[in-house]
Amino acid sequence: MSNIVLIGAQWGDEGKGRITDLLSNKVEMVVRFQGGDNAGHTVIFDKNEFKLHLVPSGILNPNVICVIGNGVVVNPMTLINELKDLESKGISTDNLRISTNCHLIMPYHIALDSVTENSLGTLKIGTTRKGIGPAYSDKASRFGIRVCDLFNPEAFKQKLINILKIKNAILDKIYSSDTFEVEDIFTSYMQYAQILKKYVVDTAFLVNEALDKGKSILFEGAQGTLLDIDHGTYPYVTSSSTISGGVFSGSGIGPKKVDNVIGITKSYCTRVGEGVFPTELFDSDGDYMRNRGNEYGTTTGRARRCGWFDCVIIRYAKMINNLDSLAITKLDVLTGIKKIKICTSYDINGSIYDNLSPNCETLQKSKPVYIETDGWEEDISDIKEFDKLPHNAKKYIEILEELLNIPASMISVGPDRNQIIIKDNWLKSFLKIR
Repeated sequence: MSNIVLIGAQWGDEGKGRITDLLSNKVEMVVRFQGGDNAGHTVIFDKNEFKLHLVPSGILNPNVICVIGNGVVVNPMTLINELKDLESKGISTDNLRISTNCHLIMPYHIALDSVTENSLGTLKIGTTRKGIGPAYSDKASRFGIRVCDLFNPEAFKQKLINILKIKNAILDKIYSSDTFEVEDIFTSYMQYAQILKKYVVDTAFLVNEALDKGKSILFEGAQGTLLDIDHGTYPYVTSSSTISGGVFSGSGIGPKKVDNVIGITKSYCTRVGEGVFPTELFDSDGDYMRNRGNEYGTTTGRARRCGWFDCVIIRYAKMINNLDSLAITKLDVLTGIKKIKICTSYDINGSIYDNLSPNCETLQKSKPVYIETDGWEEDISDIKEFDKLPHNAKKYIEILEELLNIPASMISVGPDRNQIIIKDNWLKSFLKIR
């Protein structure tokens, strides 16, 4: 038995989907434990591109049970459309399971997300406007509607009546925005209930039963460490716990059940939306990374901000998540850059910091301290072994390992699921690679 947690170590978009897809071939269950359809995982397999927002990436493996855990907020319409898209491409969704305790994203959540963001002006967060924050807010206020409520129509309708009195008043009186009718939402959500009913179970029991039977489970995070509601660059964060600790509350397992935590990081840095980004580039190197790496959001299509690799934030992610290793993605994107910089520390008013909590006010004062290493020109997209990488590409990875004091277990050299170098012996054994 091996139970692995995959966590984004930066600001999200690190390539977790394709790593999940690779590892799901050797586990019996994949569990998504937080976030909503504001997350986007793109997996390329056999030249087909799959964009997943709510369904765990393991769905591409027909032998894996895929679980949407209780920590996820679910937009049922988005989920149903995603399931239809998968099925239209020949992917079975029979192995999907949805927690009865997932909170539902409602139409008023999406409306409130949009009008609130608009009202903030220059202080806007840069949300995906998918209703994620308002849904988690209602959850914390004990005012939310859950998946289990879909199957008790009378109770669902009464909750909806009570909630809409408040939400409509806010939309109308504060934002002069359109309001919602109870019957319209009720009718739509009862239709969703009929479609989703076959997938819904108490997933906490399901996951723990699998653990008790010695089955291997992969826990899949969305977003990244620096977007964590408690430990990220607040307020420019998401509304859930994106770190490894969120696995336990978001799926219903105990902390002794995890064997290995892998942090996913790009070979450079990206960020979508607003917020501080110390190593952000505004030059031709940044444009090169964006274009070569196709750095546009899976969910929003927004261009991602690009910058050099930042060791300070990865050291923080290593500490917060108790990382065992790193999976470094998109190394191939750096091919062709003559001089590659690595941020080793921050200079704040003349003082040097190797380790720092991601406080926005502090980071805004931080100037990256860089070292520089030579790049490479050789095509690395077909390389399968670390020792066969060009000297400077191999040196780049070794510098990162030394600066961070953590090994790289995987290195991706292209977008396809097979374009990954497995460097770690434990992982080779797990994947049964000689």
